[in-house]
Amino acid sequence: MRSFRFQWPADLATSWAFEMETILLGWFILIESGSVMMLVAYGSLQYVGSLVSPLFGVVCDRIGYRHMLWGTRAFYAVLAASVMILSLLNALTPDKVLWIAAVCGLIRPSDQMMRNALIAQTVPAEQLMGALGISRMTSDSARIAGALAGAGLVASLGMTWAYAVVTCLYVISMLLSRGVQDLSQSDSPQALSSPLQDLKSAFIYVWQKPVLMGAMLLAFGVNLFAFPFSLGLLPYVAKNIFLTDQTGLGLLGASFALGGLLASMTLSSHRLKLRAAKTMLIAACVWFFLDLIFAWCTSLQVGMLILVLAGFAQSLCMTLLAAVMLRETEAAFRGRVMGMRMLAIWGLPLGLFLSGPLIQSIGYAGTAVLYSLLGLALGVFMTLYWRRVLWDSHSPANTFL
Repeated sequence: MRSFRFQWPADLATSWAFEMETILLGWFILIESGSVMMLVAYGSLQYVGSLVSPLFGVVCDRIGYRHMLWGTRAFYAVLAASVMILSLLNALTPDKVLWIAAVCGLIRPSDQMMRNALIAQTVPAEQLMGALGISRMTSDSARIAGALAGAGLVASLGMTWAYAVVTCLYVISMLLSRGVQDLSQSDSPQALSSPLQDLKSAFIYVWQKPVLMGAMLLAFGVNLFAFPFSLGLLPYVAKNIFLTDQTGLGLLGASFALGGLLASMTLSSHRLKLRAAKTMLIAACVWFFLDLIFAWCTSLQVGMLILVLAGFAQSLCMTLLAAVMLRETEAAFRGRVMGMRMLAIWGLPLGLFLSGPLIQSIGYAGTAVLYSLLGLALGVFMTLYWRRVLWDSHSPANTFL
């Protein structure tokens, strides 16, 4: 557990920096360019690295996580310092932000994969659900504090000083990551095979396990149809639907994160006995239904309440999904399987890119309704198709957590 005591604050600092950056740069692009297409391009580029996440999983299974965490977070600090310097020189433009987002996006999607796989490696199995809940709290609390702090800092201090804070958070995370336990697999038999063979074996492993296939599809579905409205498109909603400024944007982001934090606290308390796979499906459908209601909301206060509920459903769904995958995966495959899980994040940039022209043609509400209905249809399909492994109470995936 010593490793987790270093990992938790390191993850917290990274999550705070991530959320602040999302608010700062998303608002900057929208104000400077006035283009929803530029905004969705920025949101999409942050997740382009999900395509190479399985390769990160291969590397993690071979050399361990300490070196990967330290190296990637050092790289985040360098990129954040670059944005700070460009802002100081009044040379920051939307085009440059997109280039930086593309570079950072090659690595950033793998961060959550490394966190979860590391927890599964270092925490006893009976404490896995609690540890995942606590880990999820870092992201959820960061969405609250990061959203509010990011909006507040840029409004009061300006972009340069706001990014100085972001850079410091990445540096702190980098230093703390050096205390994480080194789980190098270099002496294991698996490390003797080629990286390509490692990757191939992971794909075969997932393909042959219906529980993992179902979890992968659900992860892709929520990224495609649900996450765009609570992440990449939130600046558009704040400015054009609720007619508010960056402070209102921060409140909306914080509301979604508050719901997630409440769910994470509930899970980490061990007071609820949940059938993991069944509950994650129900939570996903509730999330899509709340997005359907949010599509027609024009009141900022009501929208914040809906986002709190949606955030609760989102965190419940995603935390249990991670628990199902980690519990159903053998230790030797965890890095690669969780890396493959990050491929599902590609649904988010795809959903964002499709939403741009859809919003221009049928409007924001029409796009949100379409996405929500498709998401609900996916949830019903999965429940019927994988009923035996995901819905049946006697399935191993539904063992009480």
